[in-house]
Amino acid sequence: MKLKKQIPNLITLLNLLCGCIATIFAVQGDLDVAALFVVLGIGFDFFDGLAARVLKVQSELGLQLDSLADMVTSGVVPGIVICQLLSRASGSTLNLNLYSDQGSISYISLIGLLVTLASAYRLAKFNIDTRQTTSFIGLPTPANTLLIMSLPLILSFNPAEWISNIILNQWFLIGLTVLSCYLLNAEIPLFALKFKTWDFKENSIRYIFLLIALLLLVALHFTAIPIIILLYVLISLVFKEVSAV
Repeated sequence: MKLKKQIPNLITLLNLLCGCIATIFAVQGDLDVAALFVVLGIGFDFFDGLAARVLKVQSELGLQLDSLADMVTSGVVPGIVICQLLSRASGSTLNLNLYSDQGSISYISLIGLLVTLASAYRLAKFNIDTRQTTSFIGLPTPANTLLIMSLPLILSFNPAEWISNIILNQWFLIGLTVLSCYLLNAEIPLFALKFKTWDFKENSIRYIFLLIALLLLVALHFTAIPIIILLYVLISLVFKEVSAV
């Protein structure tokens, strides 16, 4: 029985491990590999909650551990990635060794760490907000992280010059940082991808969203991810208005 209770926590720790590895690669500027480990971590983040519900072993320890793991995978890493992209946009090298003579640092790139601060605030608020048991208020940190981590992947696998010019535009990145911080903590109700049953009527919004997301991924690959996150917010807002009628 004790081992059964620890299964979700072990999965959560795998999320944290992936976040730590992603942090190392993000600091070194290897953003594609960092993105890979972040995606793995977010996958573990999904399955730890699923395992806890299936095994009926939800606990306060699991809730706190989950937030601590998310703080690394979906808080620290995306902040560093924005720092790196801002640094590239300014033509400098983000070097975290303050005593090194190699490279230079664009201090404006540190604006990216606002994402980390906003993520920490969002995670702390989530743990004490009783309104977010079946849905979300504000963009979940994993969704925000997928949005940010898609940028280096788009740069690597969609070499269209106009897309690269947008992503590596300093003002675009600063604007995205501000928008990200706002969405994380905004009073915007968003549906959760948590299935209590597989009934279509009860989960119609989830099935429709997942189908659209799948089609976009097949058609646009990594470029689809920012569009999917935007659609997630828009569909949630429309669903709220329709439900209120």
